[in-house]
Amino acid sequence: MAFIEVRFPTDIAYGSTGGPEYSTDIVITQSGYEQRNANWAQARAKYNVVHGVKTQAQLDTLIAFFRARKGRADGFRFKDWNDYQATGQAIGTGNATTTVFQLVKLYSSGTTSETRIISKPVSGTINVYLNSVLQTSGYSVDTTTGLVTFTSAPGSGVAITADFQFDVPVRFDTDRLSASIDTYGSHSWKNIPLIEIRV
Repeated sequence: MAFIEVRFPTDIAYGSTGGPEYSTDIVITQSGYEQRNANWAQARAKYNVVHGVKTQAQLDTLIAFFRARKGRADGFRFKDWNDYQATGQAIGTGNATTTVFQLVKLYSSGTTSETRIISKPVSGTINVYLNSVLQTSGYSVDTTTGLVTFTSAPGSGVAITADFQFDVPVRFDTDRLSASIDTYGSHSWKNIPLIEIRV
C-alpha cells in the first residue's frame, strides 16, 4: 500500500486518455422505469497512457518507471492535463479558531455541485488569499495531503481562497506491460491503464 511521491513522466501523460468514472447500479422494472443507485459519492479517475509513448526514450522511461513501482504495488502522482489546476478556489471561512484547511476543487453545473478533495498539490504553484489578499507568510502547505495550516487562525468571516495546480494519486492497473515490436525502432502497446487511488 506504499505511495511514492514521484510524478509519472508528464510528456507521456500529455498523450493519455481518460477522466472521472462513477459506479452506478441500474435496475429496470418490467414497466420500463429505472431505479438508479450511486455507489460512490466521489468519482474515481481512470486513464490509459498507451498513446503517450511516441519515442524509444519514452518507452525506456516508462519501462523503468513501471519496474520501480512494481506494477500495481505502489501509487504515484499523475498530471491529468485535462484537469490539473484551480484558480480562486474557496477552501474555507475563518472562525478565529480553526487553523487547518483542506485544499479542494468545486465542480458546479446548474444547482448541483461536487467537491473534490485535493490531496496532492504541486509544490511551488500554491497561493493562498485571505479576503482576496495574497498571503506571503503565516501558513504552510503539506503537498502530500493538501492541508493548509496557518500559524494564527484566520478571523471570523474571513474568506480563504487558493490558486494551485495538483496531481492525481494513481497506480498502474496492471502487473504486466505487453509490447510488440512492429518494425525496427517501432513498438506498439495495447493497454497501459492507470486508476486513481484513495489516499
